Amino acid sequence: MSKTIPFWKMHGAANDFVVVDDRALTFPSHDAAWMQSVMARRTGVGSEGILLIQPSAKTDFRMRFFNPDGGEVDMCGNGARCIARLAHELGVAPARMSFETGAGIVRADVAGDTVQLTMTTPYDWRLGRELEIEGSRLAYDFVNSGVPHVVMVVHNLAATDVAQLGAAIRYHEDFAPKGTNANFVQITGPNDLSVRTYERGVEAETLACGTGIVAAGLLAGKTGRVKTPVCITPASGDRLTVDYQLTPEGAENVTLKGPAVHVFRGELSYG
Repeated sequence: MSKTIPFWKMHGAANDFVVVDDRALTFPSHDAAWMQSVMARRTGVGSEGILLIQPSAKTDFRMRFFNPDGGEVDMCGNGARCIARLAHELGVAPARMSFETGAGIVRADVAGDTVQLTMTTPYDWRLGRELEIEGSRLAYDFVNSGVPHVVMVVHNLAATDVAQLGAAIRYHEDFAPKGTNANFVQITGPNDLSVRTYERGVEAETLACGTGIVAAGLLAGKTGRVKTPVCITPASGDRLTVDYQLTPEGAENVTLKGPAVHVFRGELSYG
C-alpha cells in the first residue's frame, strides 16, 4: 500500500527544494532512485535537493540534504535558510535557532522570508593554486565552506563557459575521489561580486548555491579583492550578503543572509 508524504516546495535565490517534516523518521531516504524521480524536472516535482527536518538530541533539529543524484551531502546554504524558515513556522524551532548538519552545527535567525545563517567554520584553505585543464594552467583558490568549492576569478562572467569548465574542474583528479563544486567570480565593486556556480551532485550550473556564495565571498576577501560585508549576486539575480572576520588561520563568524521563499505545498506518493 502506498503512503502519502506531505512536502513544501521552497526556494532560496531560485535554488529550489522539496522540504519534508521527517521528525517521525519515516521518509524513505534509503531509496535513491525514488528520490531522483521526485527531483526530476519533467516527470517529478522538480528540485535541486530534498531537505529533511529530523530530531536532534543536541539542537532544535537535524537537517539532512540529498542532491538530485540521490546522494547525501553535508551542507547546503540556500537549503538551510529554507529549512530554518519552515522549522520555525511549524513550531519545531524558535526564530533564533540552531540545527545539526553533516558539516556541523549551524545557527539561524528567521525574520519572515529573510534568514541569516551563522555557518560552520570554513577550512581546507588553498590559495594561489593552479589547475591544468586542456593544456592551460588556470589560477584558483579553494575552501570548504560546508562542502568543497573551487573559486576562479574571471573578467567576463557572462562569457564564461560554466558548463564545460565547471565539469572539468568538478571531476579534476586534484579533487578525487569526491570532486568539488566550481565557482566563477567577477569582482564588480569594493564590496560586490557576481558568481556563477557548477554544482556537484546537480552536475550542471544552478541559479544559486549558498555554500558557493559563501566560498566566493570568503576567498575574495581573503585575497584582498573585496571588503566585508560582501554583497553577492548569483545567476538568479538575487542579492545575498556574506560577512565574516578574517583570522590568520582563515575566517570566523561567517554569516550568509538571503531569501527563503514558499512556492507551494503538496503530497508525495511512495510505495
